[in-house]
Amino acid sequence: MRVSIDRNLCYGSAECAHRAPAVFDFVDDYGVVRPGREGSGDDPQVREAVEQCPSQAISFTD
Repeated sequence: MRVSIDRNLCYGSAECAHRAPAVFDFVDDYGVVRPGREGSGDDPQVREAVEQCPSQAISFTD
């Protein structure tokens, strides 16, 4: 499962980077998925980050 962040929805809380720093980073005041980590959707920390994202900017795709 792939994970992505919609930059149009993200308002820069950095919650994702705090919950799953191996997968998410905080660049230019926005959350981003680290290169090569897009397929980390099965990671429990990533799932928690998706659930806790205050702007609901993180999503999964198959």
